[in-house]
Amino acid sequence: MPVPIRTGSAASTAEPGTPAKNRASALHKVRYAVRHPQRVPRYMRRLARDLRLRVATRDHIAYYRAVMRDDTARNPEAAVGSASHERWLALGEMQYDYLLRHGLRPDDRLLDIGCGNLRAGWRFIDYLDAGHYHGIDISPDILLAAQEVVAGRGLQAKLPVLSLVRDLRLAALPEAHFTVVHAHSVFSHSPREVIDECLAHVGRVLAPGGYFDFTFNRTEGPEHHVLHEDFYYRTATLVRLAANHGLAARFMGDWEELPHRQSKIRVTHGDTHRNEAA
Repeated sequence: MPVPIRTGSAASTAEPGTPAKNRASALHKVRYAVRHPQRVPRYMRRLARDLRLRVATRDHIAYYRAVMRDDTARNPEAAVGSASHERWLALGEMQYDYLLRHGLRPDDRLLDIGCGNLRAGWRFIDYLDAGHYHGIDISPDILLAAQEVVAGRGLQAKLPVLSLVRDLRLAALPEAHFTVVHAHSVFSHSPREVIDECLAHVGRVLAPGGYFDFTFNRTEGPEHHVLHEDFYYRTATLVRLAANHGLAARFMGDWEELPHRQSKIRVTHGDTHRNEAA
């Protein structure tokens, strides 16, 4: 039986617009290669890297930290999933505008999980009161790139905090402090145990009435992953994971209207969430 998923104020049993294809299947890979032969060499390089890093690293966090080191050395903007500088700007603006439409205020205290090189973060830093932005990432290489963005955009006086973390337990962060927690394109690269770890601890740092927004790769078919870099989940799976830690989760249908391949879920304490702008 489908699990009802709240979209805004309404309930839905469907996940419209998401294909059921399994990108990890051999048939899909063959068809994709036939349609996009120019992309095959890049995939083969990723496959070789995947095999090498799976042997050389002890867990997924270490694995993905090594992926980010490699990608950041080539191009920090591409490392966070932007094919061009224009796309980097556009995706950051999309995230920023979305939170503004949902009532983000200058006095909010925002935790940006997987802040990368501040694709959206520099806009949040500029908008929020000084000292109200805290970005964390598992990659020291991408955080160095983030510092360059802060300096390049003259945002030093806004006192952003950029922290390197070993995992997503959020152990060094204060209790009930952040009114908004944001994770864009983090769970799309995370196995279930990493997502569960984050959901187990985010409630501690989330202020009463606050919310945690995260994006993910959504599928209606079998849950799967491509290499160990891209993971695909059913919405109901992530809703249940949140519920296991006493958190209420709802599918954000208005995000689906935007030109982005990932979907979004909002998590709050229990059944309460802050009043949002229309």
